[in-house]
Amino acid sequence: MDHIKRVGRTLIHHGRIFDYYQDTMLTDEGHTAVWDCIEHKGAACVIPVREDGKILLVRQFRNPLQTESLELPAGKRDSKEEPTYACAVRELEEETGFRSEDIELILPGFITCIAYSSEQIDIYVARNLIPTRQHLDEDEFIDVEAYSVDELKEMIFNGTIQDSKTVAGILAYAVKYGK
Repeated sequence: MDHIKRVGRTLIHHGRIFDYYQDTMLTDEGHTAVWDCIEHKGAACVIPVREDGKILLVRQFRNPLQTESLELPAGKRDSKEEPTYACAVRELEEETGFRSEDIELILPGFITCIAYSSEQIDIYVARNLIPTRQHLDEDEFIDVEAYSVDELKEMIFNGTIQDSKTVAGILAYAVKYGK
């Protein structure tokens, strides 16, 4: 769009996970506005599918909502240069205690909140899971749970699952594989 362009950027906060900017935007009519923008390194998400067809999700506390959330395992890239595939492999084992050599990209470039964030997540499917052990960060407390695709779709439509990457990943999986 040629009628809106960024003419200024102020870093408000440099964080561990993202940077928060206020951008000065100019329209071709000469109007200016200040927009919030969160810059993110990107992430990967994994749909771990067991041999019985059940999908592993992680239950963890989420501070913004002050409650636990049921989600697909995911995490941020260590750098913008890290391939999301490597991130997916790492996060699968860290969060679930499983690894896989059968990982397929199912939903590339999913943008979690396009209005104010650059975060893009590549969503992968992992099959033929091999048990290892979780490698949680010291501030992570994660329970791993398994559900059928039908159970997950019901939890999406009744509001139990609210996380956008999880909703997108599960529904993409269900459509692609006719589940």
